[in-house]
Amino acid sequence: MPASVEELNSQIERAVGDGYLMESTAKNIRSLLGGASTDVYFNSINELAWNWDWQELNDRFYQTLAFGTGGLRGRTIGKIVTAAERGNARNDERPQFPCVGTNAMNFFNINRATRGLVAYLHDWNSREQISAKAKIVVAHDPRFFSSEFAQSAAKVAAENGCDAFVFDSPRSVPELSFAVRHLHASAGAVITASHNPPYDNGFKVYFGDGAQVIEPHASGIIAKVNAITSESFSPLPKGQQGKVTTIGKDIDQAYMRRLETLILDPRVTRDAKSLRIIYTPLHGTGSVIIKPMLTRLGFNFQVVPEQDCLDGRFPTVKSPNPEYGEALTMAIDLAEKENADLVVATDPDCDRTGVAVRTKAGKMKLLTGNQIGSLLAWYRIKTLFDKGVLNKQNAAHAVIIKTFVTTHLQKAIANYYGVRCVDTLTGFKYIGAKLAKYERAIPEQLRRSYADLAENETRRLRLAYSSFYVYGGEESYGYSGADFVRDKDGNGAVIMFCEVAAYAKSRGQTVDQLLDETYSQFGYFGEKTNWLVFEGAEGANKIASLTKSYAANPIREILGTKLMNIRNFETDEIRDVEGDLIPKTKMLMFELEDGTRIAVRPSGTEPKIKYYLFARRLPGKEKFGGAELERIKTEIGAKLNHLWDWLRKDAESRLGAYVSC
Repeated sequence: MPASVEELNSQIERAVGDGYLMESTAKNIRSLLGGASTDVYFNSINELAWNWDWQELNDRFYQTLAFGTGGLRGRTIGKIVTAAERGNARNDERPQFPCVGTNAMNFFNINRATRGLVAYLHDWNSREQISAKAKIVVAHDPRFFSSEFAQSAAKVAAENGCDAFVFDSPRSVPELSFAVRHLHASAGAVITASHNPPYDNGFKVYFGDGAQVIEPHASGIIAKVNAITSESFSPLPKGQQGKVTTIGKDIDQAYMRRLETLILDPRVTRDAKSLRIIYTPLHGTGSVIIKPMLTRLGFNFQVVPEQDCLDGRFPTVKSPNPEYGEALTMAIDLAEKENADLVVATDPDCDRTGVAVRTKAGKMKLLTGNQIGSLLAWYRIKTLFDKGVLNKQNAAHAVIIKTFVTTHLQKAIANYYGVRCVDTLTGFKYIGAKLAKYERAIPEQLRRSYADLAENETRRLRLAYSSFYVYGGEESYGYSGADFVRDKDGNGAVIMFCEVAAYAKSRGQTVDQLLDETYSQFGYFGEKTNWLVFEGAEGANKIASLTKSYAANPIREILGTKLMNIRNFETDEIRDVEGDLIPKTKMLMFELEDGTRIAVRPSGTEPKIKYYLFARRLPGKEKFGGAELERIKTEIGAKLNHLWDWLRKDAESRLGAYVSC
């Protein structure tokens, strides 16, 4: 095996010359080794080079992780685990050290991300003439290395002059978002990769408004991060360093008091004893808050015992993603055994929520993200009108927010009640930005302590001076019902949906019957989401190529229906209904003559290109009848399936190769 850095460099140069390694890979390897803080880096790269594992090296080093819709995210365990990374761990255990690479989640990138964030906060405070010391809140999920990464981030932040508040054990993304504003912090970070496979981890960044960073902060932070090429730095003198403070139960209680306010009709939940609920946290952070909240609210629930443990292996599921029916299998099995009405599930960082309901026919059925969100939007708007909180006079000051790739059923519901519906880009950070905008619209003297005001008081201010946020969500199983959290909130979503189910039960209905009521009144909106997966450096190039192909040679006709309109979100100037300019992003939306819509975008967090398909059928003067609605569902479903088959074959022809879903 090569015994020196010089020999390794020579081998790498030969590999570049022979076409095995990318130029960027070699550059990033040299950069990492130049500032190496441990022999694990050299030994791992050396082992991979000696074994001619060039593809693994390309995957690990072809780029340096950059902020996307989910901040930083990447593998923390390589496809190949080197002996140096394995360390003293057994083969069936987590490696002793995280994956070595500039394109991996490890202490190198945690260090850079934290220092870049703190440097940006110092500059921001200086520009804004803020004299107080910068303050950051750090949380983590139960993934591999998450706890160590969180402690490292807090230590690095403090040594660079920032006070750090770090949770004592795993906590959810929405609680981190809440804590940032509750503690009046400058920023927050949560170590998580959401519902990704066990080998992934990430670093998700929030600004002082409690929302994920957007422009100009995102570019400012990444510029600071990119300027850092080594883990080595000199800590500030002790007198200039920040303090590390451990937080936990006090924040839990403050957050739970806010979550209670999401219940719109306490009478419905008090009388819901006959509603039987099964909950699963899928080995994640949801158990920390959801179990005590369901108990506090008096719901009758059970938790899937095998999944009620914090475990980064996620051993009982193929993927800890509540979007996938397989993840809810154990919960549904328990629901069948206990004759339960409702299954709710949250992913490891508890920002997404999946649902299954017992239908009128007595079978358990999974709901889509669009269906869950539409029921939440309908129930919350309707109930606020029933309670007199909203009325014809103030409805124009109420708003729901959804993404462009979320069903238009929610827009139809909002329009019916005279409530504004705003479309945003994918990523809850854009919904968070809207919430910050609505807060700023309140006169300054009235909003100085906004984050500390009671919910009924903030609602009064928003209805009087700004926009009252009723509900927000995206088709990818993320929902929110108040602005005390500026991200999707699995804790809140479970509570809100349990109230919807309790309402249906109080009327002698099943949830699917309630959903059919909305379809009958507002129209049947069918959706289908699918994707093509391309992993690694080569896969990233295929995704980029396919995305460019749709822009350069757009779809003109599908299955005999012609294209009517195309919007390119990367090049067109697009504004939302409030007149705000939509940031540029790689997404195209096609609209056909019959109203069918197709959106295509590369995922910001996974090696996928995603396709969103929409079709609808609107009622005439009368609502759809039961038999008619069932026929329409069948027709729309078949249409969307044919459409996806066409799109997949079209993608194959554009790439000139077979592609897998």
